[in-house]
Amino acid sequence: MPPRIPLFQCLRVPVGQHTSVKSAHHLLPGQTTSSWSPPLCIANVYARDASTAAQRRKHRDPYAIAQAKAKKAANLSRQAVLKQERAGSLGDPIRGVETPFLRSFDTAALPADLAASSTPVREGAAVGEPQAQPLNFYLDSRELDKGVKHSSWLLSPVESESKAVESTFEDYDTGRSLKEGEAKRTQEEQATAADALRRIASLEIGSSKDRLRVNKQRCIETFGRHSTDSILLPKPPGAHPAPPMEKKERAGPDTGSSEVQVAILTAKIRTLAEFVATRGRTDRVNQRNLRLLVHRRQKLLQYVRRKERGGPRWQNLIETLGLTEGTRRGEITLGRPDMIPAVAA
Repeated sequence: MPPRIPLFQCLRVPVGQHTSVKSAHHLLPGQTTSSWSPPLCIANVYARDASTAAQRRKHRDPYAIAQAKAKKAANLSRQAVLKQERAGSLGDPIRGVETPFLRSFDTAALPADLAASSTPVREGAAVGEPQAQPLNFYLDSRELDKGVKHSSWLLSPVESESKAVESTFEDYDTGRSLKEGEAKRTQEEQATAADALRRIASLEIGSSKDRLRVNKQRCIETFGRHSTDSILLPKPPGAHPAPPMEKKERAGPDTGSSEVQVAILTAKIRTLAEFVATRGRTDRVNQRNLRLLVHRRQKLLQYVRRKERGGPRWQNLIETLGLTEGTRRGEITLGRPDMIPAVAA
């Protein structure tokens, strides 16, 4: 059976056998003491006695303490001012600067200046007429008015020849009052039906998906190259221009260019940011989706600026969408849990 070796309960010095640090420090190599303090206790005592009188006076001097607190407060306030100026110069990385086109994403309606223009947006619209407001179910205001007029014509009563002959033998005043009452009732019913159709097709009672679908169509019509090639100038040539390539005829509307993708991402970001700021403060999934969309738009903006060399197409994109330097430059961080946008330069 192995022998039992007693273990110390702790490393502290037994009571009544304390040895001063000074006497233990001056012991010769051959000398011993009856009791000896552990190295841990000696280290603590040395650390406590290492401070000088000047250091103790500095920590106890109220003037020195107030001066240190004032310096710290000044540094913190200066850092806050610099951070605010940097964020103001770069702009909001999520929403950017408010523009009429950007505000129209909330209602999916055309801005006032664009709605008054005479440029036709959809096929079949006559040149010189104001643009039609988009509605739900892939309709616009012009198509809805045309359908309402056609339905009114279909519902209007048609008087037959036999009824017209019979009405000649009836009392003139009685027949006239009956016809007027029937026509008035028919007009009221048609007006009620037209008002109901306009309410059903309105985007105000539509969902966010309906508004986003209409906003995508507007982005394609506004920034697609099938519309901007005849308006905007080409990008400036580089130092070593490449030989011109043969341009093929476009098969349909431009839905995949970088400008269109940036505009569609901006519409999605605005919708998602509004939801996260109001009702989705604890929705971590949509917060992550917002972060991914913002960084994807940042990469596309860097690509467009590099390819267009700051030309007219780039200027039109950032001015219309209200994009700032903070949306494409530096590292973009979105604070949690309140999703407060911050830009780290």
